[in-house]
Amino acid sequence: MRRNIFLLLLITTPLCVVGQKLNYPETKTVSQTDVYHGVTVNDPYRWLEDDHSVETKNWVENQNKVTFAYLATLPERDKNNARLTKIWNFPRQSSPSFKNGNYYYYKNNGTQNQSVLYRRNGIKGKEEMILDPNFLAADGTTSINLFQVSNDGKYAAYGISKGGADWTEVKVIENASGRELAETVKWIKFSGISWQKDGFFYSRYDEPSGDAAYKGKNEFHKVYYHKAGTPQSIDKLIYADPENPLRNFGYSVSKDERFHYITGSQSSSGNSLTIKNATTDKSIKFSETFKYSHSVIDNIGNSVYILTNENAYRKKVVKLDFEIGQQSELIPEKEEVLLSIVRAGNNFVAHYMKDASSRLYVYDTEGKYNYEIKLPTYCTLSSVNGSDKDSLLFYSVVSFTFPETTYLHNLNSKETAVYFQPQIDFYANGYETKQVFYKSKDNTSIPMFIVHKKGLINDGNNPTLLFGYGGFNISKTPEFITERLLFLEKGGVFAMPNLRGGGEYGEAWHEAGTKLKKQNVFDDFISAAEYLISEKYTNPSKLAIGGRSNGGLLVGAALTQRPELFKVALPAVGVMDMLRFHKFTIGWAWTGDYGSSDKKEEFESLFKYSPLHNIIDDSNYPATLVTTADHDDRVVPAHSFKFISTLQQKQSAENPVLIRIDVNAGHGSGKPVSKLIDEQSDIFTFMMHHLGMD
Repeated sequence: MRRNIFLLLLITTPLCVVGQKLNYPETKTVSQTDVYHGVTVNDPYRWLEDDHSVETKNWVENQNKVTFAYLATLPERDKNNARLTKIWNFPRQSSPSFKNGNYYYYKNNGTQNQSVLYRRNGIKGKEEMILDPNFLAADGTTSINLFQVSNDGKYAAYGISKGGADWTEVKVIENASGRELAETVKWIKFSGISWQKDGFFYSRYDEPSGDAAYKGKNEFHKVYYHKAGTPQSIDKLIYADPENPLRNFGYSVSKDERFHYITGSQSSSGNSLTIKNATTDKSIKFSETFKYSHSVIDNIGNSVYILTNENAYRKKVVKLDFEIGQQSELIPEKEEVLLSIVRAGNNFVAHYMKDASSRLYVYDTEGKYNYEIKLPTYCTLSSVNGSDKDSLLFYSVVSFTFPETTYLHNLNSKETAVYFQPQIDFYANGYETKQVFYKSKDNTSIPMFIVHKKGLINDGNNPTLLFGYGGFNISKTPEFITERLLFLEKGGVFAMPNLRGGGEYGEAWHEAGTKLKKQNVFDDFISAAEYLISEKYTNPSKLAIGGRSNGGLLVGAALTQRPELFKVALPAVGVMDMLRFHKFTIGWAWTGDYGSSDKKEEFESLFKYSPLHNIIDDSNYPATLVTTADHDDRVVPAHSFKFISTLQQKQSAENPVLIRIDVNAGHGSGKPVSKLIDEQSDIFTFMMHHLGMD
């Protein structure tokens, strides 16, 4: 599995001796300064923002040489890679979704780079392969990220992503024969596919020029209608807003094609919603502001059911009588957070969250509570699939130590059976998960999951990985991450706090970790580390921290604010330059959570914690392995490039500060299994070595 290029690097690059300060590649500096509200800020590595220049590509190659040469000196690297490959090699299957009498689902035999799409006609029908993306690219970097069947079942449209990019290309097939039509619909991004008759609605940007596809600003999102069998050049423009270039739009159609739903968003805060009758063109503006979040569940006749957090921080369901424009509350707000709700048979099945763990409740279509479908303790519903044309409900459950298991629930008989349970080379019963509550800096109670082998002794000497996110109303609930099993098997403790900024307790919890309150998130994370130390799970020489994307920002802020508290830092695809993040691709949409350096008060807050701008000279920072990818068009790699360059310049201790840059890869979704195994075995080998676990 290890790529041959790594062996060549070992031949051509002097080996680095573990325990000695490394000779990092020389990174040039430029005289670049910016003035923000009277404050002059240096940006000596601005040139690395041009991540497709020859000069930057040479820098990437040189950094990777040093990193992979260093990793090659770690004695457990090959063993960890082999063990992780073995753990990863188990059959997986997604929860089926129902359409026109067929059940559609994805399967992976274990180490296939991409999962394959199948269907059955009826629950016990013959299995038929529909799409295998593993044949779309020799290196396995092309994945299916969209699939929708037309309402009459005649056509299906599927979207592919190349090299992990957010950009999507859509192809159309005849559903019965599998014959692919000639057209390709391009430059789709942040969009679904919604069929009406023999065509579908989708959202896209104008075709970018050159490298702008990866580093240009995503502006002027537009909605189009594409008719199957025709070229994209004649697609009909349905909706655009030239006066507001930083708004994104979604367009969907009800299953009976009676209603069209148009959503608009301009940051991470909320969305507008307009509902239009497809026959009469009558419209109702359910919400014109961007303060609250609204999503349509389904319609029954002229009644439209909407999930909303307007005047309900933990969400509720309202019923809109479209003909008279009257709203009524169907399912009121509860103490638990309502995450999603689906129509199944003559029921609504609601996925709630209590203390960051899933609950599943069944209501009738009048909003009356019927019963609870019992779930395992400390678990997450990864999917819930139902149809108004089917009394069968499929739902999938994961935990920290059990992979995705799918259950089949009959809504008539209320009986539940295991539909698919994977077999994995890991003894899950030897581990335990607990939930604790600790106090943050301002005395707020924060929940945290802790996972470890049964019989753990709290002697203050256990290697521990503290992992977090804390943003964008995203809840960190129990999740099955294969590579963490490698760490747990070797006696590691895994801890995941539910930081403010997430959605674990509704919108108020989210808002408490945004903009001028963002420091709360970092305080929650640092307090989690202090709790683990005070309760003698670990100590600073045995504590690692990790996080991805917004979680990479979290790690960057924690390691610059409290470097003495951690031995290892693992920021992945992180947002590190908080003064310029909004100038690249979709970064402008994050200002709802972060604020913007264009505003004085928000600049002062951002500058105070921005990881790039808070690295100080001659410091002893933890052993750090930054990870990113050269084709990340969401959090552009310049964030990580500039951060590691500054860290390498200012680190005075022997702890290595390295960057591992995946080539021809993106933000993370759709990455081939082979790349994932290589990347994660490297990350965990680096961490476990520096925690003394060799």
